[in-house]
Amino acid sequence: MKTKLILVITLISSFAFAHQGVELGPNGGRILEFSKNETMHGEVTVKGDQFHIALLDKDMKQVTLAEQTLTATGGTREQPVKIAVTRTEKGFSLPTIKPGEWLILQFRDTPTAKAITARFNYNTSVCAECSSQEWVCKCPSAKE
Repeated sequence: MKTKLILVITLISSFAFAHQGVELGPNGGRILEFSKNETMHGEVTVKGDQFHIALLDKDMKQVTLAEQTLTATGGTREQPVKIAVTRTEKGFSLPTIKPGEWLILQFRDTPTAKAITARFNYNTSVCAECSSQEWVCKCPSAKE
């Protein structure tokens, strides 16, 4: 009986908190953590058929590219695909993935630094509350 009660409470709470906003950057893109101490962020935006990833410091100010590198993987768990990443004057650019797939990014501040992995589901369905795509939902998160 106790196990069933715990299961029911877990299911109800997962549905109650399933929808929540994400942290958005100064350009309206999704913020990903590219450091362990929140000193480097990536802001992911989409223009046309390209993801654009700008590097931002702890104050959400643009960071100039130097030695930083980024690798990307998309596709499914069963068939992951490496995605070509291009350096731009404002950060990195790469082709968008199919809606519903996960984008996995590995950021290195220097060539010898340990990679920081960030990932998100590219959910393009529209949020009924804020009318944004779910991957950049503007609704308040559970933390707020």
